[in-house]
Amino acid sequence: MTNIRHTVIPIIIAAILSGSCSTEYRIYVSSEGNDRHPGTKAQPVASVGKAIQTVRSAKRGKATIVLRQGVHYLEEPVTILPSDPEIRFTAMRGEKATVSGARLLTDLQWKPCKGRIMQTKIEQDGILFDRLYVNGRQQPSARYPDFDVTASHYNGAAPDAIAPPRVQSWKKPAGGYLHALHRHEWGGYHWRITGKEENGELQLEGGYQNNRLMGMHDRYRFVENIFEELDASGEWYFDATEKILYFLPPDSVELSAARIETPQLEELFVLQGSEENPVKRAVIENLTLTHTLRTFMNTKEPLLRSDWTICRRGAIRIDGAEHCSVRNCHIVQTGGNAVFFSNYNHDNTVSGCHIEHAGASGICFVGDPAAVRSPAFEYHEFVNIKDMDMTQGPVGNNFPTHCTVSDNLIHDIGEVEKQTAGVHISMSQNIIVSHNTIYRLPRAGINIGDGTWGGHLIEHNDVFDTVLETGDHGAFNSWGRDRFWHPDRKVMDSIVKRYPLLPVADAMHTTSITNNRFRCDHGWDIDLDDGSSNYFISNNVCLNGGIKLREGFRRTVENNIIINNSFHPHVWFAGNGDVFRRNIVAAPYFPVRINDWGTETDCNLFPDEASLNKARANGTDTHSAAGDPMFADPAAGDYRTGKNSKAATVGFINFDMKRFGVTSPRLKTVACQPSFPQLINLSTGTDESETVFMGVQMKNVTTSGERSAAGLAQTTGVWVLEVFPESEMEGALQKNDVILSFGNRKINNIRDLKEARMATGKRFKIGIVRHQKEQTLTVSPKEKQ
Repeated sequence: MTNIRHTVIPIIIAAILSGSCSTEYRIYVSSEGNDRHPGTKAQPVASVGKAIQTVRSAKRGKATIVLRQGVHYLEEPVTILPSDPEIRFTAMRGEKATVSGARLLTDLQWKPCKGRIMQTKIEQDGILFDRLYVNGRQQPSARYPDFDVTASHYNGAAPDAIAPPRVQSWKKPAGGYLHALHRHEWGGYHWRITGKEENGELQLEGGYQNNRLMGMHDRYRFVENIFEELDASGEWYFDATEKILYFLPPDSVELSAARIETPQLEELFVLQGSEENPVKRAVIENLTLTHTLRTFMNTKEPLLRSDWTICRRGAIRIDGAEHCSVRNCHIVQTGGNAVFFSNYNHDNTVSGCHIEHAGASGICFVGDPAAVRSPAFEYHEFVNIKDMDMTQGPVGNNFPTHCTVSDNLIHDIGEVEKQTAGVHISMSQNIIVSHNTIYRLPRAGINIGDGTWGGHLIEHNDVFDTVLETGDHGAFNSWGRDRFWHPDRKVMDSIVKRYPLLPVADAMHTTSITNNRFRCDHGWDIDLDDGSSNYFISNNVCLNGGIKLREGFRRTVENNIIINNSFHPHVWFAGNGDVFRRNIVAAPYFPVRINDWGTETDCNLFPDEASLNKARANGTDTHSAAGDPMFADPAAGDYRTGKNSKAATVGFINFDMKRFGVTSPRLKTVACQPSFPQLINLSTGTDESETVFMGVQMKNVTTSGERSAAGLAQTTGVWVLEVFPESEMEGALQKNDVILSFGNRKINNIRDLKEARMATGKRFKIGIVRHQKEQTLTVSPKEKQ
């Protein structure tokens, strides 16, 4: 009995003390509550702001703020400081709580304007009109050309968007916006219209949203917020001077009963601390976050020498925090970035979130440029070697480290800004991006802007339908214009020869890209661009665009599967240390200016002897093989090789085909899957048989009669027999055309055409003979909707 007493009594005392000293409590928030209430479940407060005040006044150690069913409109962003307790924001179990940065417009008195256009006076002062939502659906600002969901760029673009005759028809264009792609499709630009000249030229401010300032595209451009362009169902215009909102309602909208909202805030949650005094263990979970302002006119900060500028804002911005998490949130219809990690961040996570319809990027990690040694900020800038800090690594710790992005569904983003990504990393270290599904976006799914400071792990992601509105990019993209990199190749060669460790002065830790599935139909599946160094790339399935390595050092690419494409080595340095081995390719390599083939290019599987022999002609692939990889079920995306495949003879090892993308059942149910391409067989296409390729029935030109009928100089080329509807060549090629060149390649037969198509990007030129006359077509394949 004594022993029991001695054991039980201390436990009881400890339990009592634990209960009495507990500092965690709950505050409930309901749109039907009252800010004079104590915040209990029975008597909730009405606003998140009041809940924060209550938590701060209580001075407890931990708090949970529970949001009840409904929309919680914020007057200002919820800001969490290091002095605050550990706060968890969550929805009531089984209820949907939405945090909105919009203002609900009430007591609107609509009256006819002209035609079907309606108008109403906005009596409240200070209301911003950047976007308009009617019954939860975003409506397009009055624009030219009109909003078209099927259009390939900007939901509608036109070369004459700012043609002087059109501009002259606008009475008061000031306050409108001009949006345009970069001249080379490397992202986009935005301008605010401030007026017009008598000759019809616009007066503009802006155009700084890209770090490669080379002017706007001559075709992909549109204007918005112009009253005279208010001519399509759903369009609206706000006259800021007269405070009148004009709207051409769709037939399905009854204005008298419509719920009309317009965003007022750029950010919803801000965790603001520092390395010395960070916010700790804050949690945002199980909430819907929506309706923030667009930020494109604030996208000004250049990110080293990548093509990016950035706006350090997001629906959630975390700046100076440790052990914080965003989980199981639905972040939708944000005008800018969804989640932004700025400067010092350590051991923070974003998991289980569904991010869609963002104006800019999904999740960004961006450190402090002051942590970079000898930084340069524009493509042509370079710090002279005599002035350069040669020390490896960063200065201090004011950048994101050891953070994780996992099990997130990210799609339909970059709807406003085009230099964006599903996940973007710059000036950061040891970031894990794992088991995310990312698709339908204008540029890269995952982008690493520079080599500072590496150590990232990109694994088990499913990334597809990428680079839809831009070009010269990849589903995964990186740059490495770090200290060693110089835009003049000769200068860069001499620098690296003299300082061989300089390429890893910034890219000091190896970044791994492993066990992912990528698809890019308008670029490369994996694109390591200018200078990207210190990468390990393995066990990836590349469904269309192949793998490109440009410049850079110390890249190992092994045990990858490249479908319908091959390896693209571009402009390599002597002594680069690159390795390409034990990969399965579907075509010969596509080298550009390669004199040094790295440390090892060998033990790869080619589709046929002709492809292998091309590689061996470069002095590579002595131990490589050729043959059918015998994929298990390519139509279903199972690219494991058969037991009798020659892949085993070169050391290729099968890997799991079922672990790409999100893992939680809730997200897997709604996530899309990539389309799996029909395999291109290069072993056919040199004989007289007919073939269907690119949606075209074709055959080789093989007889003198065919040569004579077409008016050809030689008995070579590919004869078009039929162009099938909805194919990528519909509207370009015609029956009885003869294809003589594709891109910059001469076409002798169908095999040449297949290789050329694999090596060619989003748009290309085709040389043909039509009606016995040679001509060149510029082709933009039809986009898949």
